[in-house]
Amino acid sequence: MKNNRFKYIFLFLFISFLIACSTKRDTFLARNSHALSTKYNILYNGQVGFDKGMKAIEANYTDNFWKLLPVERMQIDEGNSDEAKTKNPDFQLAETKATKAIQKHSMNIGGREKNSQIDEAYLMLGQARYYDQRFLPALEAFNYILYKYPTSSNINTARIWREKTNMRLGNDELVIKNIYKLIKGVALKKQVYADANALLAEAFINLEEKDSAITKLKIAEEFTKRNPERSRYRFILGQLYQETNKRDSALYFYQSVIDMNRRAERKYVINAYAKKAQLFDYQNGDSELFIKTYNKLVDDRENRPFLDVIFYEMGVFFDKKKDEKSALEFYNSSLKRKSKDPYLVASTYRNIGNMYFKKASYTLAAKYYDSTLVKLDSKTREYVYIQKTRKNLDDVIKYEGIAKRNDSIINVVGLSDSARVKYFGDYIAKLKTADEAKRILEEKQKEKIANIERNTNGGGLETITAKGALPGNPEKSGVPSPPTGNEVASVFYFYNPSTVAYGKLQFKKLWGNREINSNWRLPSNKSNSNSDDDKSTAVAVNDSIIEEVIVEKYTTDFYLKQLPKDKQAIDSIVQERNFSYYQLGLIYKEKFKEYELASNKLEQLLKNNPEEKLILPSMYNLYKIYEITNPAKAVAMKLDITTRYPNSRYAQIINNNGLDEGAGIKAPEKEYQKWYKLFQEEKYAEVLNNIDDLINQYSGDEIVSKFELLKANTLGKAKGLVAYKKAIENVAENYPNSEEGKKAQDVLTNQIPFLEKRVFTTVDNKNWKILYKIDIQDEKARKTIEDIIKKFLVDENFQKLTYSFDKYDLDSGFVTIHGIKSESYANDVAKVLKENKKYNLVAYPAVIISSDNYSIVQINKNLEAYLAPKTP
Repeated sequence: MKNNRFKYIFLFLFISFLIACSTKRDTFLARNSHALSTKYNILYNGQVGFDKGMKAIEANYTDNFWKLLPVERMQIDEGNSDEAKTKNPDFQLAETKATKAIQKHSMNIGGREKNSQIDEAYLMLGQARYYDQRFLPALEAFNYILYKYPTSSNINTARIWREKTNMRLGNDELVIKNIYKLIKGVALKKQVYADANALLAEAFINLEEKDSAITKLKIAEEFTKRNPERSRYRFILGQLYQETNKRDSALYFYQSVIDMNRRAERKYVINAYAKKAQLFDYQNGDSELFIKTYNKLVDDRENRPFLDVIFYEMGVFFDKKKDEKSALEFYNSSLKRKSKDPYLVASTYRNIGNMYFKKASYTLAAKYYDSTLVKLDSKTREYVYIQKTRKNLDDVIKYEGIAKRNDSIINVVGLSDSARVKYFGDYIAKLKTADEAKRILEEKQKEKIANIERNTNGGGLETITAKGALPGNPEKSGVPSPPTGNEVASVFYFYNPSTVAYGKLQFKKLWGNREINSNWRLPSNKSNSNSDDDKSTAVAVNDSIIEEVIVEKYTTDFYLKQLPKDKQAIDSIVQERNFSYYQLGLIYKEKFKEYELASNKLEQLLKNNPEEKLILPSMYNLYKIYEITNPAKAVAMKLDITTRYPNSRYAQIINNNGLDEGAGIKAPEKEYQKWYKLFQEEKYAEVLNNIDDLINQYSGDEIVSKFELLKANTLGKAKGLVAYKKAIENVAENYPNSEEGKKAQDVLTNQIPFLEKRVFTTVDNKNWKILYKIDIQDEKARKTIEDIIKKFLVDENFQKLTYSFDKYDLDSGFVTIHGIKSESYANDVAKVLKENKKYNLVAYPAVIISSDNYSIVQINKNLEAYLAPKTP
């Protein structure tokens, strides 16, 4: 009987289990069993994957404290816009589990969901998609909760997540509208209310409405229960106030982050100190307190991971205090920490580069700027600016080097003979001292290396094998190998055959073969020398007489003979020096805005009695600098210009005598366009007759480089490649900073060598021409030839020939027949035009030439060379 009873109980339990597993029956057992299974089985595993994905986001996310922090810690991958493809396997697991819970345990009966955990599943589904940066699918999940589960306990949370997703999709105005409805419509929990206001703040930041963002972020900071969020919100508030130039409020919120101490992440505390340092008042601030505070930060072991930031800010502090030595020490200390913040490293390199630039150490400055560019984002304006500065430094280094070298030469040339000898004697003494110090250092390094090799190769109680001995092949090179086998080397140097052999080898390398005697340092010689001279300097032995070998660079004659002697050479050095000073003045003024450096260079130039063409432009540029730095000097310079050069263009600009400065800038460009048009019309003689006057008229103006390039191009068209190359070299040398100078340099590098290599060819060509050379002024001859050719083309133009008039040089040109396919046909046409009485061009000799050779003739202006008899 008991067996039957147990059988019925088992049947009852099995039927109850089936009823509980059904998603179609709305029973207490079914609802709770599905809810329990959803929560503690599927969603639990999904939450584990979700939490793991969140930890990965936290680990991979790095705040950029140089910019306004985003309210939400999330790195958006803009390069991957595929909304359908998952990116993180942990979020994929969470999404899979949420989907499984919905598919297997959803109890949608009568249009209503009976499983209380399904809204949690949809929330997890949306969040997983959101953090996986698949925002459209995430939006669908959050909307489903709002439409299908209006009474859910997560309804307000779902609304906030939906608006977070809308914000990621760029719908900031819609976010603000919907969140305002949420806040005003229902009473929210404190944390939800904080999240809503934080979301509003981020939307306002995206819309550049910073005042509204500050208001909402303050509310979020007040209501949030999470210290990490509170510290982040306070830091962002400090940044917002700093960006809106409200220094006191910014300092208050940065200090509030510092006051949180260990309740805030350490990175926020340290960067709050850094932001306060950026806002330090260098005129009225307490410098001693600043140094004391940062010394405490350095001494705190807890701050060791952030010493790169601390040292950098201390470097900036001393930099602005003009304490260059301390600033450089702290900058270098920051670099030694090998910071993972690329912009911090770039800023450190940039600041050091600026320090060296101000000290006129341009080579070092250039190196630090190069390091800066490596670390900077190439898409930023700062990168473009520093890159431009770096390129300009090439010119500064070049001209500073020329100026320094030539100044030195000119100063020495101006000394008396005795003063020159003394000058070079002092230099040689310093050179010997430096060389000796270098030699001692090299010997110490060699000795150190030898000691290391001895200790490694047998100086200790170690077994030595043949493989570890010396570089190279011992058998072939004659170098003795260390002993093989398992012998144990003695500690004493001379008891070890390996180290003794190595020592002999090193001695031979250093001294060569020497005889055993008291003067072993001297080179071996068959003649015995009894000299007691045991100097360490090199000597030569000849017939028992020891003579000291004179090192040429240690003699004054070596330097005296290199000095320029003739006046032409000295004048050339002076002119090069003066031009360098002028270029440096313009570079400092126009490109670096370093007005003090610019005025120093131009003032020194005027003291050097420069050539006339540099005087007025230098005075005018000094006048413009003085207008900014010293108005009293500007008035004096204006008077000087108008007195000495009353009719000059610069005087007209200064006095506004019918030519305001705006017009003064436009007038040269209009003048240039006028002459460039004449160049295009092939009026080369007219251009060349006037171009030098124009260059002198606009001397010192940026337009001069354009006129110089126009002159070079005109010379090339009128006088050929040799004249063109010389003129282009002049443009490249005298205007290297201008666009025209750079174009000229490109022509010299890439075009001129190619043109110079071109020579006349005898290869059969498919394009030939017939030339009739005439004087440009002989209009009658030109008309005669053209009329005859026109008549011939009408009568016998089977190959559709054409003709044109091509200028050759300033005095002559060609009436040219084009379109001839072979040399034989060209000879036939020329013969017909010459011998046929109908045309009768006997008086005008024809030149038959291929198109390739014709281009060479026009480039080099060497028709005579083409017509000259060819030597066999």
